[in-house]
Amino acid sequence: MRNQIRLEDYRTPKAKIFTGRDRGIQVREDSKIDKLEEEFSIIEFIIPTNLYSINPSFFEELFVNVVTKLGERGFYDKFKFINEGNYNYQKPLDEAVTRILRKKTALDI
Repeated sequence: MRNQIRLEDYRTPKAKIFTGRDRGIQVREDSKIDKLEEEFSIIEFIIPTNLYSINPSFFEELFVNVVTKLGERGFYDKFKFINEGNYNYQKPLDEAVTRILRKKTALDI
């Protein structure tokens, strides 16, 4: 089964960026991403048009639980990113995933 999370649904009106840990936490809670991850085999994550930036800290807090649970490969296998605009989200997303996994590794030692 598939489900979609449309980042547009969580955008502040007219905002061109998603930034900050607090905002990432809020979108994680509002989207119920952790519950959706348990219920669906594929989750399409839709990046909206007209964005200038998504900071790694936003992605880090948004995806911390699912990346920690699934690992890098499992996360990218389950979450399919669809970009409706031109913003290159991949670099900040990869940086966030790396940070999450590095924190987990440091804590496990």
